Amino acid sequence: MTHDDTRTAPHLGDIPEEDLDQALDLVYLAFHLTLPDKTRTYHRQLLRDCTRIGARHGGRLTGVAGAHRLTLSVPGGQLPCAALDFVSVAPTHRRRGVLTSMIDELWRRCAADGQPLACLWASESAIYGRFGFAAATEAYRVEIDSSRPLALRIAADRRPLRLIDPAAAPALLAARYDASLADRAGRFTRDETWWRTQVLDLDGARSGDDRDGFGAVRVVVLGADGEAPGGYAVYRTRSANDGRPGAVAVTELEAESAPAAAALWSYLAAIDLTSAVRIHARPADDLLFSLAADRDQVRVTGQEPALWLRLVDVRAALTARSWAAPVDLVLDLSDRALPGNAGCFRLTATPAGATWTPTTDDPDLALDVRELSVCYLGGTPLRRLAHAGLVTEHTPGAVRGLDAALQTEWLPFTADND
Repeated sequence: MTHDDTRTAPHLGDIPEEDLDQALDLVYLAFHLTLPDKTRTYHRQLLRDCTRIGARHGGRLTGVAGAHRLTLSVPGGQLPCAALDFVSVAPTHRRRGVLTSMIDELWRRCAADGQPLACLWASESAIYGRFGFAAATEAYRVEIDSSRPLALRIAADRRPLRLIDPAAAPALLAARYDASLADRAGRFTRDETWWRTQVLDLDGARSGDDRDGFGAVRVVVLGADGEAPGGYAVYRTRSANDGRPGAVAVTELEAESAPAAAALWSYLAAIDLTSAVRIHARPADDLLFSLAADRDQVRVTGQEPALWLRLVDVRAALTARSWAAPVDLVLDLSDRALPGNAGCFRLTATPAGATWTPTTDDPDLALDVRELSVCYLGGTPLRRLAHAGLVTEHTPGAVRGLDAALQTEWLPFTADND
């Protein structure tokens, strides 16, 4: 008689390097993936560099979870963040508590590694909400009708535009991107490897052969050779064929000012033999929407949650971010997964800093850690959640007071998704 291990609790532990291929086999099984060898090699390297959690039954790997050790921009600073990835459970062991066990182990490792935040891109949002994750940024898919010149309401920056070798882009563009971290929360810091693989995909390992006809990556820079770039765009082009129009696919665009942005968008919309510019992710307050003289020429074609965030250590997260206005409130916070975060706490914050201390005073607001995670980066007003019945206001004006303190100049935005 064989032993049925599907009902037993999993044994949790690290996944050694010799088991990486077994782990990837499980990930591909769970997500129904068949990928080329170079993409598998890319995934193997990503997993090798992760914090790896494995669940085993009878010695067999039945669950996998990885966490990238990243740094995330938050209002006023940056914080270590565990970016969850490769989360998979064998189809024979679903609904057995395997995922819950791995997430519980992730929390322990976040505490040990000093990571007050965790994040992910949710393939099944209903699953991760119960662990306290919530969509803290959103992204718009945008299309520009470039069959005619792009009409803008301001004059474009007159500095020269030049194409550069994509292999040289990390060294040249890093400073421009890094400057954006202080403006927008929700962005990851990057090293050269991240630039080469995640942003530029120089060897095609991320996309494999699935580029829908779009060619090699191009990088255009605003500014003369030898001066700091005023902006840049990373893009690919596709010629008209098989009934498909010529198009430009934009991966990323950064600009130091509205005129700089106008110069880059005008360039992309004027590329010969194309009639559309498609952008896979832009912030909801992108300047392009205000710059366009004809909004029918610039259309939002999709809107979706982007980065899902979880405050793992609430005190560390709240005291590390900046605050736009003074606030002094007692929050009754619930957190089923991490009870150390739960209870009544007094948040006292000014633009100079904040404290988060336990208190026996009556609460001004009651909410779950999921709602606090939604609002943490400044992208979602707390009052929207209160209107939805997800936040209880015990003291009139408390919601608006906390909203004013959490406000940021620019909405948070995340485009990187690995």
